[in-house]
Amino acid sequence: MNKPKLIFYRPKDFWHKVPDEPHDFWAEHFDIQLLDKANKVETLLPYDKARMAYLGEYLEVARALGFNEINPEPVLNSIHFYRAYKTPYEQACLRIANQMAVTGHQAAKAAFYAGGCEFDIQQAYLNAVRQTENEVPYGNIIALNQNCAILHYTALERKTPKQHHSFLIDAGAEFHGYAADITRTYSFQPQDEFGSLISAVNRVEQQLVSELKPGLKYGDLHIQCHQHIAEILQQFDFVKLSAEAIVESQITRTFFPHGLGHHLGLQVHDVGGFMADERGTHVTPPEQHPYLRCTRTIEANMVFTIEPGLYFIDSLLADLAATEFDKYINWSKVDAFRQYGGIRIEDNIIVHQGHNENMTRDLHLA
Repeated sequence: MNKPKLIFYRPKDFWHKVPDEPHDFWAEHFDIQLLDKANKVETLLPYDKARMAYLGEYLEVARALGFNEINPEPVLNSIHFYRAYKTPYEQACLRIANQMAVTGHQAAKAAFYAGGCEFDIQQAYLNAVRQTENEVPYGNIIALNQNCAILHYTALERKTPKQHHSFLIDAGAEFHGYAADITRTYSFQPQDEFGSLISAVNRVEQQLVSELKPGLKYGDLHIQCHQHIAEILQQFDFVKLSAEAIVESQITRTFFPHGLGHHLGLQVHDVGGFMADERGTHVTPPEQHPYLRCTRTIEANMVFTIEPGLYFIDSLLADLAATEFDKYINWSKVDAFRQYGGIRIEDNIIVHQGHNENMTRDLHLA
C-alpha cells in the first residue's frame, strides 16, 4: 500500500525560522516531498484531480490548481462525525496535555495563595507549562474576585487587588495539536462559605462525571446539571423555592448560563457535537438551553469536558430582578457573593465502555 504523500513547505527565508525537515516518529509513515517555493506545488500534485477533493481555507488557490471538489459537504460531515471517536494515539496525546496543564494549574494556585495579581499568576502558569501564550490552545482565563463572573475573561490586571477573595482559572496546554481544557476555582479563605459553595459545585461535577455513560444523550446530562445547581441554590438559601420549582422557573439559567461541556481533541471545542450521523444530520439544542455545545449520544472512546458552574453575573441578576421570580431571591445573600464572581470546575474525561477515565483527577488535581 502506498504511503500518503505529504508536501512539506520549507521555504528559503531569512526573516522567519523555517521548520526542520520532519524526522519525528510519524515521518516514516508518509511519502514526504519538500517544497521550497509555494508556486511549485502544482508539480507535486496529480494532473487528474477528478477523484480528488480540496479541504481547506484557500479556495481561490484550490480553484487555480484545478480542484473541482472543494470542501465537499459529505466528506466534511464524515470526517467531523468520526473525529469524535479518539484513537489510542489521540488519547495518549490528551493525557500528556492534561499532565502539562495540571502542572500549570498547581503553579497558578500557589501564586494565588501567595497574593499574586492576575498577570503574575498567568506568568507562573505559562512558566510551569513551558508554553507561551501563543502556544497554549486558548487564551487563559485568570480571574480574581468579581472578574470570575466574566465567562471569557482575559484582561489580566497588573495591579494586585486590595483584597483577594476568589480565583478562577480556566487554562489548558497543547501536545502534538491535542488540547487540555481544565478549570478550577479557589477561595482565598478555603473554610469560608464561598469555600463551601466551591465544594458543593465540585461534588456536582464529580457526580456528573460518574453519570457520563455510553447510550446517554449528552443534553440529558446538561439538564441533570440544572437540577443539581437548583439544589445548591436552595441549600445555600440563595433562592427560597424547592429545587424543582427553581428549575421549572428557569432561575438556574441566571446562575448557570452556559453549557455543561463539549467534545475535546484537536480543537478545544471539537467538531461533531451536534451530529446524529455521518451524513451530518443536525440535532439542535433545546430552546431553553441555547448554549449547550453538544447534543450527541455518548459513546465509548469519546472525550468530553464536564464543567458545571455557578455565577453571580450582574447583568443576568438584573434581568432576574425584573421578573415575577424576584420575590423568591434572597438578594442580601446574593449581593454578599458578588465579590467572588463565580465558580466553575472542569475535568477532561475519556469515556470507555465499562468506565470513565478522568484524565485530570488521575493527576491528583483536587
